[in-house]
Amino acid sequence: MKKVLALVLAMLMVFALCACGDNGAEANVIKIGVYEPQTGANGAGGKQEILGMEYANEVCPTVEINGVTYNVELVYADNESVNEKAVSAATELIAEGVSVVLGSYGSGVSIAASDTFKEAGVPAIGVTCTNPQVTEGNEHYFRVCFLDPFQGTVLANYAWANGVTTAYTLAMLGSDYDQGLVYYFTQAFEALGGTVISEDFPEGSANFVSYINNAKAAGAGCIMAPVSTNYAQLIIEAAAAQGFEGALLGSDTWDNNMVAESAKGKAVDLKITTFYQEGGNAAFDTGIKEWMNANADALTNNGGNDDVSAVTAMGYDAYFTALEAIKAAGSTEPAAVLAALPGISYEGVSGLIEFDDIGDAIRDSAYIKTANTETGKFEFVAIQGVN
Repeated sequence: MKKVLALVLAMLMVFALCACGDNGAEANVIKIGVYEPQTGANGAGGKQEILGMEYANEVCPTVEINGVTYNVELVYADNESVNEKAVSAATELIAEGVSVVLGSYGSGVSIAASDTFKEAGVPAIGVTCTNPQVTEGNEHYFRVCFLDPFQGTVLANYAWANGVTTAYTLAMLGSDYDQGLVYYFTQAFEALGGTVISEDFPEGSANFVSYINNAKAAGAGCIMAPVSTNYAQLIIEAAAAQGFEGALLGSDTWDNNMVAESAKGKAVDLKITTFYQEGGNAAFDTGIKEWMNANADALTNNGGNDDVSAVTAMGYDAYFTALEAIKAAGSTEPAAVLAALPGISYEGVSGLIEFDDIGDAIRDSAYIKTANTETGKFEFVAIQGVN
């Protein structure tokens, strides 16, 4: 009987210790805000960016702070791809007590939420928001991607090097991202000796035939259109229907498997600039493909297949950059994480991530990819800088 009682007491002690451990684990949680569009014009890109963060969280769901293990919880707020939703989405994350924010896909919503994060003292890490204004004049916003002045110049250099002397640009009215990239492309292309004809279209446009015909009439060798995914698909359809023979030049927003799929079976020459090309890191590619194929929702959010988007790779790198800052800070406090961010150095799947004095990642090259019109998939063309 004494042995039985002793065994029962021992088991009760084990259960008590486990219960204490569970309670402690629940208490030790650090929250990372996911400020991304899940709906609206940029919803498809936002979902792909989130996939990288979610896979990273699957790979590394904990972080150690001063010898204590914390579970990392992703907290979501949908900015709906519109600036008007930015402040309320940012406020949701701040109310949840996040230590750092990742996002957003789309420069306009990133800029619109910036002051909200600043006032709350919460640092933000932009993933693929490329407009210079995201980090300009502030100390709380960082980013892991290249910038539009660089990307616009890369596109201009590529067009000029491939014999284009007259370029046509097409952008959405009121879009900071579209208008900014067109501006930098135009500056660089005209400096090379080229001519640029520019047009804008109103939000919600569904027919781009007239714009394609205007480009043809101008004798343009390329159409440079740094637009969102849904407009990119419509432009591809219109260009194919109207027999445009020049190149369609897209920016990082075109790096979406649905865009590549829309070029399948069409007589179009599609080239884009982007942050990462599948095949750049075999371990990452293999791991995330297996993860997506085991998760129906992830596969759906990736457009229905397991092609690795550059924005997904960048979301993955942004998550680990945030973890590095948290570890360096030795604290869950946003102020401590903010203070640690400038000194971070992280070797990501997209390359080395270090920040300059403004908070921008130091990048010197971009990937050029083309859509294979037979397979409907992107293929590597070149790595190009601005020189």
